[in-house]
Amino acid sequence: MPEFTELEYAGFWVRVGASLIDSLLLIILTLPITLMIYGDRVWDSDSFILGPADFLVNYILPAIAVVLFWLYKSATPGKMILHLKVVDAHTGASLTVGQAIGRYLGYFVAMIPLMIGILWVGFDRKKQGWHDKLANTVVVRDKNRIQPVSFVNQV
Repeated sequence: MPEFTELEYAGFWVRVGASLIDSLLLIILTLPITLMIYGDRVWDSDSFILGPADFLVNYILPAIAVVLFWLYKSATPGKMILHLKVVDAHTGASLTVGQAIGRYLGYFVAMIPLMIGILWVGFDRKKQGWHDKLANTVVVRDKNRIQPVSFVNQV
């Protein structure tokens, strides 16, 4: 299958920005629910997971949401704000269910060894992290984004 070459790969820092936006949105949505259920235990506990509701609200539901955003919008909200899309590395098409789940699980592989698999984005020719390589995906700038108006050469 020929490689799709008309893609503008999204670099490390814009992807960091998208991740920060997504993280902030997730905190805004999940923290109040977790606080309602567990109260001050959220701040006082040394446990990684406070209980079943914590696991559901802070791990399972965000994972499902991210995968669904990739499948139906080709981007999470942070990527949409920054006009980025996650697409198949060879065709530029939307992700399959297997790619989306594989990419999500690939984040764990990419983060475990000192975040090397995430930092890899900054050095890779296609700006792929290990999670992208495992799922055969790339993050690209959306060609349909609104272009800024240029007043130069319009005279």
